[in-house]
Amino acid sequence: MRDAELGKRLADKLVRVWRTNGDETWVLIHIEVQNREESDFSERMFVYNYRLRARFATPARGRYNRSIASLAVLSDSRPTWRPGQFQSELWGCAISFKFPAVKLLDYGQQWQALESSNNPFATVIMAHLKAQETRKDLLSRKEWKFYLTRRLYERGYQRQDVLNLFRFIDWLMSLPENLEADFRQDLQHYQQENQMPYISSIERMAKQEGIQEGLQQGIQQGIQQGIQQGLRDGMLAGIELGLELKFGSDGLRLLPEIYKIQDVDVLKAIQEGLKTLNTIAELRSIYATSD
Repeated sequence: MRDAELGKRLADKLVRVWRTNGDETWVLIHIEVQNREESDFSERMFVYNYRLRARFATPARGRYNRSIASLAVLSDSRPTWRPGQFQSELWGCAISFKFPAVKLLDYGQQWQALESSNNPFATVIMAHLKAQETRKDLLSRKEWKFYLTRRLYERGYQRQDVLNLFRFIDWLMSLPENLEADFRQDLQHYQQENQMPYISSIERMAKQEGIQEGLQQGIQQGIQQGIQQGLRDGMLAGIELGLELKFGSDGLRLLPEIYKIQDVDVLKAIQEGLKTLNTIAELRSIYATSD
């Protein structure tokens, strides 16, 4: 019986890193970002872990010892929801699985530390906390959005870091049209008064609408064939893992068809489909209709 009732089984992030002590051992770090309370979240973390272990950490997979760590980032707004363990027991057969979890809400009590930090992730957390806090106060959100954007320059980040962090802030702290126009005007005044770099780039980005995710990396301008192929290979690897995690061996039967797809936009649609669709037939219809 397939465990389809567990819902989405596409890992948010799977990271491979090598230790620096000379050992040949390498580890897989699974990072799951969860933005709402979910009753079976701990069980889902366990399912991800054992599926990854079955695929990568068995002796049949090679001579390397593939250790796996599962970590959770909880970005929800409920202080009391703190999953960290899955347990199951029947007739003396028991399972106990623990995983570390970071609650972003807790960083609200460490605001001064975030303010003084040069770590770009501090900006990410600050934007997340203020987006939650200003959900019903959009005027205040506009002020915080301007403050966090201005802070990108004051902290001395590199140009690309500024643009990437602004994309996140702009997406997370969305505003209605009238307040967004006020925000852009404030940003323009800040540029004129302080002669800050990159502001014009941010303004252009803020005015663009309907641009597909990923085009900002240069695809629309024609990136080199080698980079394009590398992007395609990376997407195929992610799709293969997503198929196995979500549909098991049945999902992997789609790979011969998917490997023939050259259009990265179609591959991207398949990746998105893995997050939302519930059946193999629905997923297959994405690329079958694009032929």
